[in-house]
Amino acid sequence: MARVAGVDLPPNKRLWIGLTAIYGIGQARARSLAEKAKVDATKKIKDLTEEELTAIRAAIESEGRIEGDLRKEQQMNIRRLIEIQAYRGIRHRRSLPVRGQRTHTNARTRKGPRKGAVAAKKIAARK
Repeated sequence: MARVAGVDLPPNKRLWIGLTAIYGIGQARARSLAEKAKVDATKKIKDLTEEELTAIRAAIESEGRIEGDLRKEQQMNIRRLIEIQAYRGIRHRRSLPVRGQRTHTNARTRKGPRKGAVAAKKIAARK
């Protein structure tokens, strides 16, 4: 099993798809990394040699932040916005949409499931 940047890559997938399992690498970046490492991007991960894996690891390290470093940087950016009490930070703190979307209707992904206010009143009235 190929392990790159602390992530086990799926062995039956092609290289350019398998690299997307690493946080911070999308399809375009995966193809450019394979090209930079001089490895065929359509080759299955289980068919890669150790030299090819080493070349891919080196290309990823030289490219920039991925996985833990990237997640940590994003969390630090959000924490900074919250600390300086920017509008975006306040929206993050309240778990509301950050980029100006409407919240009167929709926004269920960010706000979570609906609170059953009417159902709660009925239960209280029964008692």
